[in-house]
Amino acid sequence: MSSVNLPPGFRFYPTEEELVVHFLQRKAALLPCHPDVIPDLDLYPYDPWELDGKALAEGKQWYFYSRRTQNRITENGYWNAIGIDEPVLTSANKRVGMKKYSVFYVGEAPVGMKTNWIMEEYRLLSSSSSDSASSSRPSKTRGHPKKDHSKWVICKVYERNCDDEDDGTELSCLDEVFLSLDDLDEISLPN
Repeated sequence: MSSVNLPPGFRFYPTEEELVVHFLQRKAALLPCHPDVIPDLDLYPYDPWELDGKALAEGKQWYFYSRRTQNRITENGYWNAIGIDEPVLTSANKRVGMKKYSVFYVGEAPVGMKTNWIMEEYRLLSSSSSDSASSSRPSKTRGHPKKDHSKWVICKVYERNCDDEDDGTELSCLDEVFLSLDDLDEISLPN
């Protein structure tokens, strides 16, 4: 696949709401998205440093659609989910999706070495995917197998730069807390 580029002068800095409502919901509903700039990519054959030229690059961030899957293993490592799923809210405070953080580890699970590669995986709420125009149930259409488009996610992958921890522009304080956790047993909230 060739590199996906935006026209000169255009930048891709979507909010979480825009990723879910304007891109992911349209993808799941089989509606066209203009501009159609986010490519489909099966994430797990690729290590994060191999995404350049395969996903939509904006600065040091890569965006792509992928299928939601349990297989989170690449040739050189694996993605490990951290923290808890966070809701994605609209400006009207309506929940439209969920976001999950993962960290890439080099080596074999569960003893790999943690890297600075982060993935934010955005998915629709299960009720959002069932709100499509068609009310027929997939189990009744056995003669014509269809892809389950509600399983699409949008992934945003980037490498966290440890040298720039003071500028705070990339991650919120809550994001920093979730990214610093390897499992939920280590959570301790300040008083």
